[in-house]
Amino acid sequence: MSELTHFNEQGRAKMVDVSDKAVTTRTAIAASSIIVNELIHSQITEGTNKKGDVFAVAQVAAVMAAKNTSSIIPMCHPLALTGVDVRFEWKIDESTSHYEVLIQAEVKTKGLTGVEMEALTAASAAALTIYDMCKAAGKEMVIGPTMLLRKTGGKNGDFERATLE
Repeated sequence: MSELTHFNEQGRAKMVDVSDKAVTTRTAIAASSIIVNELIHSQITEGTNKKGDVFAVAQVAAVMAAKNTSSIIPMCHPLALTGVDVRFEWKIDESTSHYEVLIQAEVKTKGLTGVEMEALTAASAAALTIYDMCKAAGKEMVIGPTMLLRKTGGKNGDFERATLE
């Protein structure tokens, strides 16, 4: 049986000691999405949302979330991030009036531990911010799925998700 790394000798949760790990370049890309109605799609693409530029605010929220992940995920280490990039893309099926914002967050660092949680938090925060900014135009939005797409670096090696489609 493998040793439980997040528990101390009393069986209580602890932050893992990463001081013996090698400093390596680490990256992670996470994705999320949010399904919106036609009105919300129009407001975002035409820049008419009363709260402002939805994607600009969601992008800033994602960067802030990545930088503050250790403040909301108890066992995450505070990390000095070297880069955060967030991208938005529309997936539209006009025959069904299905409007979906695909969100992708990429986070990078040189450090002792990975940035998967930072990328996942960034993608999630972007989706939540879009919801918050657009809820006056419809509360039926659906967020998710949220997932890790890719990670590099670290002793566990690289990971790449097989496509979902």
